Amino acid sequence: MNRSLKISFLIVGIILIGLGIYTMAIPETQVLNNDVDLLETENNTSSYIVTTLGFISVALSLIKGKGKK
Repeated sequence: MNRSLKISFLIVGIILIGLGIYTMAIPETQVLNNDVDLLETENNTSSYIVTTLGFISVALSLIKGKGKK
């Protein structure tokens, strides 16, 4: 693989992993029509998907290309 492509995969992977962990740690909140009560959503599916895509991107950046003869 091209060196610049590997670096791109590595950078994108690190960003996606960080974003996934951030969205897992700080859940989204919803406000009900000017009420003081905040409802926290417990669904972390999107953060799991983003984190997994980050790990896949990092794994792709670590793949070595074909050896030169």
